[in-house]
Amino acid sequence: MKSIKVLIAALAFGLVASAPFANAQQKKGGMSPEQYCERVEQAVGSLTKEQKDKIMKIASKTQEDTKALPKEERKEKGPAMQKKQREDVRAVLTAEQRAKFDAAMPAGGKKKN
Repeated sequence: MKSIKVLIAALAFGLVASAPFANAQQKKGGMSPEQYCERVEQAVGSLTKEQKDKIMKIASKTQEDTKALPKEERKEKGPAMQKKQREDVRAVLTAEQRAKFDAAMPAGGKKKN
């Protein structure tokens, strides 16, 4: 009976201790397509369902393409892939939304002051 309690305690401790590592792995890969879409919407205001669907598709494709690359190539090819994603997302937005997008999410990832 005592060994079962010890086993249960060890399993519970293992689950609790591994939770931060699971979150770190998720964050390591960057933003999910859903998070990227939310970030775009926060930057430009509300998006139509069609815009959200297109942006999610663009972000998902970029994420898949990036993951398909060997790690050694990601640093070299990643910026071009992100630039294409940005251009594709801008094409989905209206002129007013593009202006807000550019102000809130400038190319290169640095906010303008």
